[in-house]
Amino acid sequence: MNRKSTLTLAVVAGALGLPVTLQEAAAAGFIEDSKATLGFKTFYMNQDDRNSDRPRIDETGQAFLFEYKSGFTEGFVGFGLDVIAQEGVRLDGGGRAGKAGAERAPGSGSMFPLKSNGKSQEDFGRLNATGKMRISKTVAEVGVLRPTLPILKSNDGRLLPQLFHGAQVTSKELDSLTLVGGRLEHSTERNSTDSQALFISGAANNQRSNEFYYGGVDYKATKALTLQYYYSNLDDFYEQHFFGLVHNWALPVGALKSDLRYWTSNSDGANGSSSGRAEGYRSTGYWGSGSSHVGEVDNDTWSAMFTYTLGGHALGAGYQKVTGHSDFPYLNMGGASTPLITDAINEKFARAGEQTWVGSYSYNFAAIGVPGLSTSLLYFSGDGINAKGQDQEEWERDFSVNYVVPSGLLKGVGVSWRNATSRGDFRERDDNRLYLTYSLPLL
Repeated sequence: MNRKSTLTLAVVAGALGLPVTLQEAAAAGFIEDSKATLGFKTFYMNQDDRNSDRPRIDETGQAFLFEYKSGFTEGFVGFGLDVIAQEGVRLDGGGRAGKAGAERAPGSGSMFPLKSNGKSQEDFGRLNATGKMRISKTVAEVGVLRPTLPILKSNDGRLLPQLFHGAQVTSKELDSLTLVGGRLEHSTERNSTDSQALFISGAANNQRSNEFYYGGVDYKATKALTLQYYYSNLDDFYEQHFFGLVHNWALPVGALKSDLRYWTSNSDGANGSSSGRAEGYRSTGYWGSGSSHVGEVDNDTWSAMFTYTLGGHALGAGYQKVTGHSDFPYLNMGGASTPLITDAINEKFARAGEQTWVGSYSYNFAAIGVPGLSTSLLYFSGDGINAKGQDQEEWERDFSVNYVVPSGLLKGVGVSWRNATSRGDFRERDDNRLYLTYSLPLL
């Protein structure tokens, strides 16, 4: 057994606490293609809601993120194992002592779980694994998943990332086609060690679902054009169809990227009946007072985003329209991301009736000889929101500066500052986040 095989075995066995011998590990051909990293993230967040009694969040934490990805055993059917171990340590701040409802459900609130006295826990950790099997160019995974799809997007906006639990199959048998299908049952939120069943905004009476099915295809029609179709279904809440088009056009000067998206969503199961909605299988939105359909999923959302790049510059403009009586439905357990072009730091701009204009600008300073430094500015302006029979408005400005040391002793060390200001009829929030990151390859 070579040095890499021995080290790999030590890493996996130590992380899982398994009584694996060197001979047993050597028999598994997945070792040679394995990779392991240890990531470090120091995260500071200051969040101030100016128009609510929610206290200001002012916290600092340190995360240790170990990730091991095996190769596959040899043969027609190959097997592998991925392991992630994550630990978050509180460095400063946190908690809601003296505030009503200090006990916080997983996923709602700030960086750490809370103790019974309303103070943040000093630390929290996770250990998860994903088993995988490969036949040709098709891979099946069972365990922890972090998908980024047009109908589902895991969130990494806090100290530890959001995790989903389930199974997924990804097939790339044809070069031009990628097929994806899966089922999710639970999620572990960013500030939690527990897993919970799935639901959407508006769900009440602790109504949840353990069945989220999804499948889709990415078809690369040409080198520049990709077409997408995805279907998803959260049992007893909603079903959704997605159609997408991404085109990259190389111009004589610069390049233009076109990103077109359309979702159509309807009720499923209990959400489709007044009795089911009364039990809590509900969605947020606006049907009008006295309507028997209050809480039913009824949504069409489409968007178009165009980005022109030249040198280090990227200038974008987009538009999104939400129609129907409900908000855009997505898995939202308290700190979720959406697959929308309006997935901002604070707001989602996904309310019933809302139309949003998007403007963006980013610059990569490598174009002028400063590799590793980049900055971006986004602006979102939404109006026409149907809420309480009124057309309401909201806007948000997001700004970020990112730097990764490109060479030398500190190569790979990253520093990022993200600032968000949001105002409107729903929330007035100022948000600042500072990240210090580094990833150490172990294998």
